[in-house]
Amino acid sequence: MSTGSPVGSHRVVSPAGALPQAADRLDPDPEIADDEVRISVERLNLDAASYRQLHDAHGGDGEAVRAEVLAIIERRGKMHNPVTGSGGMLIGTVDAVGPRSPLGLKTGQKVATLVSLTLTPLRIDDQLARWDGRSEQVPTSGHAILFARSIAAVLPDDLPEHLALAVLDVCGAPALVRRVVSRRPERTAAVAVIGAAGKSGSLSLAAARDAGAAQVVAVVRDEIEAAQLRGSGLADEIVVADATDPLLLAKKVTKALDGDGADVTVVCVDVPGCEHGAILATATGGTIVFFSMATSFPAAALGAEGLAADVEMLIGNGYVPGHADYALALLRANPHLKDLFIDRVDHANRQIAGLFEQEQA
Repeated sequence: MSTGSPVGSHRVVSPAGALPQAADRLDPDPEIADDEVRISVERLNLDAASYRQLHDAHGGDGEAVRAEVLAIIERRGKMHNPVTGSGGMLIGTVDAVGPRSPLGLKTGQKVATLVSLTLTPLRIDDQLARWDGRSEQVPTSGHAILFARSIAAVLPDDLPEHLALAVLDVCGAPALVRRVVSRRPERTAAVAVIGAAGKSGSLSLAAARDAGAAQVVAVVRDEIEAAQLRGSGLADEIVVADATDPLLLAKKVTKALDGDGADVTVVCVDVPGCEHGAILATATGGTIVFFSMATSFPAAALGAEGLAADVEMLIGNGYVPGHADYALALLRANPHLKDLFIDRVDHANRQIAGLFEQEQA
């Protein structure tokens, strides 16, 4: 058994000297190094920005989406969307553990990886045959490799796997929102969450509440999403606005906050073009947290400069110590939040179950 690099550089095929996330191609050889872990893959979860881009690029043609995802994995040895630069995460069962692995995992454990598929060596062996390309969650089989510096969480026993996967996919968002809001004097922060009806958005609302925000504003794209949030107790105000229309977005958010901008603005929208609206909706000295992989960070930086906006801008990198446990605790503590997640993934889960039934028949 060979010795690997803790950051996985030994798995990089090209270009030489790159780290796995920046690499064009990784080696997904199932033979593990002494500090690696091999996962028997059961389901991928494509991140929202990546899936939306693939769906839109192929006009909703599920077979074309499936074919492109398969081609990406086979070509790159990982799931790394070349357009969005993002991937997702996966669940599976620990298949082999190197004697020097520091992750504390044991064979037979069902886990979710908490590192991006863009840096996870991955090989699929079923041609994604059980996936129709019409949902973010992808039932499949194959194997993936975790490095010494990777992160994984053992799946909880009290939640369905598809629900736990949906939560863990975005668990970095609520943990960072709690940290940022908690830095403000207690019960003074006004928080606006753009894309509040989605997975990371609804968890961010709950985290803002938990951190003691004085006021929480949920920004959603239409009345359907607004109806989903009404009565949940997650927000004080619900604003319907196009997040790509900066002037309208800022006008509606500041109106909801009695003429002021948000002290903390959280961007969870999975489409590009939301940077300037978030900047205009944020108060002087406020903080913007960008969790969307559709964000253009040059547009955000140059936009803030061009608007003479004194705002702090943070990239939500998906990792905060304890983030998985915190996100799951928020879900367990809030029945309305749990219902939102169940509604979001239930349709996709029914599709997957139907495909399994067809296969078994």
